[in-house]
Amino acid sequence: MGGTDAREPVRAFIGSFTSAGGRGILAADVDPDTGALTVTGATDALPDPSYLALAGPVLYAVSETEEGVVAAFDVTGAVPRPLGAPASVRGAGPTHLAVAAGHVLTANYTSGSVTTLPIAADGSLGAATDVARHEGSGPVTDRQSGPHAHQVLPAPGGRRAVAVDLGADSVTIYALDVATGALRPHGETALKPGTGPRHLAFHPSGAYAYVLNELEPTLTVCRWDAGTGTLEPLGEAAVVPAEAGGPSYPSEVVVAPDGRFLWAAVRGDDTIAVLALDPSGERAEFRTAVDCGGRWPRDLALDPSGRRLYAANERSGDVTWFDLDPETGVPHRAGSVDAPAASCVVFG
Repeated sequence: MGGTDAREPVRAFIGSFTSAGGRGILAADVDPDTGALTVTGATDALPDPSYLALAGPVLYAVSETEEGVVAAFDVTGAVPRPLGAPASVRGAGPTHLAVAAGHVLTANYTSGSVTTLPIAADGSLGAATDVARHEGSGPVTDRQSGPHAHQVLPAPGGRRAVAVDLGADSVTIYALDVATGALRPHGETALKPGTGPRHLAFHPSGAYAYVLNELEPTLTVCRWDAGTGTLEPLGEAAVVPAEAGGPSYPSEVVVAPDGRFLWAAVRGDDTIAVLALDPSGERAEFRTAVDCGGRWPRDLALDPSGRRLYAANERSGDVTWFDLDPETGVPHRAGSVDAPAASCVVFG
C-alpha cells in the first residue's frame, strides 16, 4: 500500500491525558520487522498533551487545558526534553496542531478558534501572532451551542489551511501567509447540520478530502480545488455497519498512501472501519469493521511503511497495532503496548 522501507529506523511518540492517569508523552522504539512498540521513556512536563506533531528532531504538543498552551520538545535523546517555554494559544482546550510554513497552528476546541505560533530557528515557539475566531452553532444543543474547532492542517497546494469545526458543522478555509503565518478567512464549507465534523484527511492526489463526522457516524467526501481554495461536498458514506447498535462517535480518519483504502476509528462501537476508495478517490464505500483491540479509540496512525495501523485506545489504556492486508485493507491485530489514557500516536 505504499510508504517507505519498513526497515528504516523509526520511533513513535504517544500523547496521553495526565489528568486521567497518563504518563504524558511517551517515546517508543518501533521494531522494523513486527511493528512492535517498546516504550523507552516518558515526560509529564506538559499537562494533558493530547495531540502531537513531529517536525524533524522537534516534537510539538498541545496541552488540552482551559489555559491552553503548546510546547516544543527535543526528541534526539531517549526522553523528550522541553525546548523553550510553552506558549499560550490565547484560547481554551486545544485539541489538534499542525506544522505549516514555519509556524505551528492549533485548533482550540473550547474557545472555537485557531492560533498561529512562530517556530524559532532552534525549534522553540514564539508568542502567538494570530488568533482566528470561528462563529456558528448546530442543532445538537449539548455539543453545538457554539463553535468548536477540532482540527487544523495545511491543505494541498501549500497556500491554505483548513479548520474543521464540530460546533458549527463547517470547514473553514484560510489563506496562509507563508511569511508571517497569518490566517485570512478565504471561505467556509457548510456540512450537513448536526453531523459534527471532527477531522479530515486528504487523498494522496490532493484532489479529495474525507471529513469524518463525530455526531453522526458518517464520512463526507469532498472535492478539493487547490487553485481556488474551495471544498465541495459530494456525498456521504457510513463508517459503521447497518446493524450497529451505537451510540457511535467517530474520532480519526487516515488514508492509505496509495489511495485505495481509508480507515476510521469509531468510539462506542470500539471499531476500525474499512472503506474502499475508487481509483479517482471520489467515492468511498464501507466494507467492514474490526475490533480496535481496546476501548475508545481516540486516534489512528499509519507507520511510515504504510503497512501497519496503530490505534490509541484511550479508555483501555493501550496502543494496539495491526498488520494491513494489502488486497483488502483489513487490519489484523498484531500486538499492543500499555499506554494509560492514550490519545495520539505519531511516527518519525
